[in-house]
Amino acid sequence: MERVLELRVHGVSNTPPDQLLGLDPGAGAGGTPPDLVAGGQVTGFYRSATAARDDPISVEAYSWGKLTSGARTRRDVERALWTLLLPFALANVALHARAGIPADPDRERWASRSGITAWLIRLFCLSLTCTLVITVTGIGVDLVGWQCVSRECLGQIPGPWEFLGDPWWRAGARTLALGLLLPLLVLAAIGVLAWRTYQYEAEMPAEPRHRPTGHEDEPAEPPERLENPLQDPTFWNGEGQLRRAAVLHLCTGAVVAAAVPVAAVLIMDPPRGLRAAVAWPTVLLFATVVTIAVIAVGRPWLSRRQGATPLGRWSVAVAACTGLGLLGTFVLLLLPDGPAGAPLATYRLPVGCATAPDLAGCDTVRPLPGYETALAWLVTYQVLLLVAIGAANRSGRRALVGPVIAGALLPLAVVWIERGLPGLPAAPAGLHTWMLVGPAIAVAVAGLLLPRLRPAVPTQPLGAYTGLAWHGCAPAVIAGFGWMMAVAYCAGLLYWVSERLAGPGEPGDPGRVAPPLAVFWAGLACVIGLLTLLGLLLRVAVLLRGLRRAEYAGLTAGGGLSAHDRRRCRDVSTYRALHRLVGEHAVRLLGCYAAVSAVLITLCCAAALSGHRPDPLSPAGWQTVIHWTADLGDAVLGWLPVVTSALGLLVYRTDSVRRSVGVIWDVCTFWPRAAHPLAPPSYAERAVPELQTRVAGLLALPPHHPDRMDGVILSGHSQGTVICAAVLLQLPRRWRRRTWFFSYGCQLTRLYGRVFPSYFGPERLRTLARAVTWPDGHVAWTNFWRDTDPLGWQVSAGQRDVPVTDPEALHPSGGEVADPPIRSHSGYPEAVEFARERAVVARLLRRSVPSPRPGTG
Repeated sequence: MERVLELRVHGVSNTPPDQLLGLDPGAGAGGTPPDLVAGGQVTGFYRSATAARDDPISVEAYSWGKLTSGARTRRDVERALWTLLLPFALANVALHARAGIPADPDRERWASRSGITAWLIRLFCLSLTCTLVITVTGIGVDLVGWQCVSRECLGQIPGPWEFLGDPWWRAGARTLALGLLLPLLVLAAIGVLAWRTYQYEAEMPAEPRHRPTGHEDEPAEPPERLENPLQDPTFWNGEGQLRRAAVLHLCTGAVVAAAVPVAAVLIMDPPRGLRAAVAWPTVLLFATVVTIAVIAVGRPWLSRRQGATPLGRWSVAVAACTGLGLLGTFVLLLLPDGPAGAPLATYRLPVGCATAPDLAGCDTVRPLPGYETALAWLVTYQVLLLVAIGAANRSGRRALVGPVIAGALLPLAVVWIERGLPGLPAAPAGLHTWMLVGPAIAVAVAGLLLPRLRPAVPTQPLGAYTGLAWHGCAPAVIAGFGWMMAVAYCAGLLYWVSERLAGPGEPGDPGRVAPPLAVFWAGLACVIGLLTLLGLLLRVAVLLRGLRRAEYAGLTAGGGLSAHDRRRCRDVSTYRALHRLVGEHAVRLLGCYAAVSAVLITLCCAAALSGHRPDPLSPAGWQTVIHWTADLGDAVLGWLPVVTSALGLLVYRTDSVRRSVGVIWDVCTFWPRAAHPLAPPSYAERAVPELQTRVAGLLALPPHHPDRMDGVILSGHSQGTVICAAVLLQLPRRWRRRTWFFSYGCQLTRLYGRVFPSYFGPERLRTLARAVTWPDGHVAWTNFWRDTDPLGWQVSAGQRDVPVTDPEALHPSGGEVADPPIRSHSGYPEAVEFARERAVVARLLRRSVPSPRPGTG
């Protein structure tokens, strides 16, 4: 008997296998649980224990949710820590949001729009790693190794660290050498975590051993022309690329960490003699590593996914230069003070400020020389880099003129103001550095005003609200949100540590440990950003109320409804309003918040470069208010990493939190780590090959094999729809001809198509529809949607869209006493429309030569 398999793939809610199979909820507890027929406990394929082999339609569930959630084990804690790497994940997602990515990755050139945008995004990812490193370096080298000079301050650090207050350690830069170990240990921990995840993912699909009867003598099919980047055979396996990029990021991070104390020593005590013989080769090694990193992130050996290839000689060279540079750094820091200047101890806070506040030098904040300035310039150039990413993705290379001019002229203008330039008159007395940041970023933003490049093949949107998100600036917006989260983490961490070291006391006390100035302004920005977010939420509430009123008016327009039916109409109108709010307004509202954040960030960069810190004891009331507000914001930021990791645990263990928050996490970790190698691992690198192997393996079995299937309905819900689409684009043509695609709760148009146009844009979705088109011209794809589902919409790419009624009625019928439920985003397989469509599709799949269906469209 010809058999058809419906293979169901769940979404972000991690639906249990028994619910996926439509079994009694008690079956998994007191009854017979589903049978594991393939796979393992982390990812497995399940069937009902009562299912017979000769059933005409078998139902199988693929459970992949334990890749991102699961039991309360040590691995759950590890995954919760991955949530702290969410900024890296968002920066990695930005690479896949580029427009104009060629279907064949080997055809991408560095100078093309997608190529140069990819290079800029990878540079930004490299700078994001440096942001984390320079923050931890600030804790170990600046706050602990430099500012914390008294035994009272050192006593606030857990552990026996009071010995750092001894005269021998305070002399020279010995405490800086010890503080440098902290960022190096953090980098090592992140590297080990990333290294351990290589076996978590990066699987290649198995080739079926048997081909269907009657095809043994057929010539091999010619390779298909790539029309979508997801068809690249190595898209889901880039272990070699990941290892090489990880080496580059870790080495660059180590160099940046070491450069902080080295630069401080060079500023305070210009080296001579032996110190110069150690210092300048070390600086040269650092410059070599950074130069190689900047060039390498745009080269094919790092930007192409080529499977499990070796690290290569460049990775070995970078690691060797980094190791020699670190050796030179520790030698330089452990050498005694040189004769070029005053002893380094004179630049630090004197010991005893807490007991003798009138002591000379206690009345000023003395951070590590050069650290605050480096932090402010890093943040400023990251903003310029984000602008360059958005401009290049929107308008190509020509739009980079503004960011390049701004990035080149800004440091020259600062030198002109502070020291003067030969051949130019002196800068006006009232001109300061911070005044140049706004005009520089304005010049850079001018590139965003150029007309957007059109695709080579003109395509029309698939419907309303399916156009390109954020006017082509999606990579910059996504990376920008990740950057803001990273800055928030770092500012909160620096503030929390400085407050812990400072101990009890009031702001402005003599000798008090103080975080960098950028942290102060980040706290102020946090408060303003939260107030803006509150205003955005109020706007959302107003929009939702208006949409609900419009939907309720439409439902009750016919009149003649009872009070019970009108109450039910209010419930239905709420879900329909949510459906419209997410589909029509969510992307635009996020864009508005991003625009406000950009203005706020520009002001904060200018404030950080100003060098001005409001005095909490100033008689001017506005300085006190600003200082109090900034401290409040920094205190909130200090709790952000804790809240994020706790939320990560709730996402994995609480279904309600996972359905609301897990969407962001699962969208981020769907994409492979092609830009940031230290991001959380991609579950799709395991899920897609496993599904591909399962489908092809069942279809390739001999005719009389008891497990053979004559056709497969690949049935994906929500995020499972995206996984199934990726599987179909990887599946060989001969197996797609015996496969049908069911999508429901589908986000391929309103979300993925708008944010990731190179994979799911209008033309690429039509490519997917062509890929599942049978030889007779019939498109083997049915999409189910509800107007009460906030995450499911029509596709209109050439497939069949089937609306599903929800609820089935406003009142009970047929002897039932309970109202028909509003299923919203769940329960599609229980719908009448789904069962009807599945029965028709099963008959088509049983035919040896599929024929068109009457009455479809």
